[in-house]
Amino acid sequence: MITVVIADDQMLTREGIRTILDLEDDLEVVGVARHGGEACELVARLRPTLVIMDVQMPEMDGITALKQIKQFAPETYVLMLSTFLEDDYIVEGMASGASGYLLKDMDVDRMIAAIRDTVSGQFILPSAVASKLAIRLAQMAKGQPSAQVSYASVQLTEREKELAELVIKGCNNREIATAMYITEGTVRNYISNLYGKLGVEDRVQAIMRLQSLV
Repeated sequence: MITVVIADDQMLTREGIRTILDLEDDLEVVGVARHGGEACELVARLRPTLVIMDVQMPEMDGITALKQIKQFAPETYVLMLSTFLEDDYIVEGMASGASGYLLKDMDVDRMIAAIRDTVSGQFILPSAVASKLAIRLAQMAKGQPSAQVSYASVQLTEREKELAELVIKGCNNREIATAMYITEGTVRNYISNLYGKLGVEDRVQAIMRLQSLV
């Protein structure tokens, strides 16, 4: 069972998400919070599998709560939730340990799939968010010449280049598998090899490095 805490200052949003998730046999909403402080208290007491955390909330915002949760409950997955595509929020959330980013207008089925994918170890980044993040990280990387490498220097195969383009677009492992006509297990192997060649440890770092390729 995947246990979930929902943190959002808007009652209609948090109750709406709770109603949707509670209809699923493998998902259980164990608590709801109106702000980051309440979310931290619930996580400390209930130790949920995952938190859906609104970025902008009164008293304590989602980014601050994320940082605190990752200090005392690093095993808890946190998906950031927002209406906005603010560059600073995206970058700080990812850098602070978020497992992905959800938009409030996301299709219900995709949100449910994103939760399950997160718990299975995937990094969740909708294409609109991935695009904003990639542009921002590329801009940051321009000031770091040592981080800029070429495809030739890292010796990516044609399949790895194809994979890289899909990673930059924010595709998850299932979507990559479909696009490349391979299994998800093979995708994981490709991604592991790609990380090794790029010298990175996660998808955010991979996007940053790939965007800096010359």
